[in-house]
Amino acid sequence: MNRYAIRLTVFALFSVLLATTPAIQQAYAGGDPPASDPPSSSKKKKDGTSYKEEPAFVNGYRAAYTTIYDRNDYVAAIDQLKALGHDDNAAVANLIGYSYRKLGDYKVSQIWYERELKTDPDHVKTWQYYGLWQVEQGNRDQAQYHLNRLAQLTGTSSEEYRSLAAALDKQPGTGLVY
Repeated sequence: MNRYAIRLTVFALFSVLLATTPAIQQAYAGGDPPASDPPSSSKKKKDGTSYKEEPAFVNGYRAAYTTIYDRNDYVAAIDQLKALGHDDNAAVANLIGYSYRKLGDYKVSQIWYERELKTDPDHVKTWQYYGLWQVEQGNRDQAQYHLNRLAQLTGTSSEEYRSLAAALDKQPGTGLVY
């Protein structure tokens, strides 16, 4: 009886995990991490500590992330992100650039993307989002360059790579891509 109970428990746990897999996949469908913690960066603050060690920063980042991806309120999100006082953080700078892009302010968005890539040339989300920016601007050769860079950083099976590749596959002039 004991062995039967263990097998039944394992089967039940496996069933629950299997049942939740579509929900987990759906959460990552946009290629964005869940709205929990800011993505870690290899960069540390000047004092050697991590941004993740600051509860106010993490909570502020989470709030801004929710403002962007759940409420699509990009103006408020830009204010929230700038209020964090950590524009040098790759995830923060990238989301500011993304928000300006979604507002249609491509020049300011470009400034933020390029600034971020100078700080962290291996930041995957910035390569993806700036590549999408390039597609929206009709710069397909530059978008292809960004796609190639993503392939170097993540391989061709990453969500970031697939998202940009799908945007490049669309006919030019079809509007916003993401």
